Amino acid sequence: MDSILETRELEIERKIFAIDLRENGRGRFLRITEESQGHRNVIIVPISGVDDFADASDVVLAAEPAVQN
Repeated sequence: MDSILETRELEIERKIFAIDLRENGRGRFLRITEESQGHRNVIIVPISGVDDFADASDVVLAAEPAVQN
């Protein structure tokens, strides 16, 4: 069973994103859930890869000419 250590929820357009820091017997991990029109997608990033994941996201977003709010 997972323990939720911290969570945030965002509603962007018609999607809801939940970002959870969780822990279980295997360690800590980031769980990102996207819900849209009755569908749910989840990705899990082990805590050991969170910094690399964030760095890669920054690089990809830097290529975007203008992020719209």
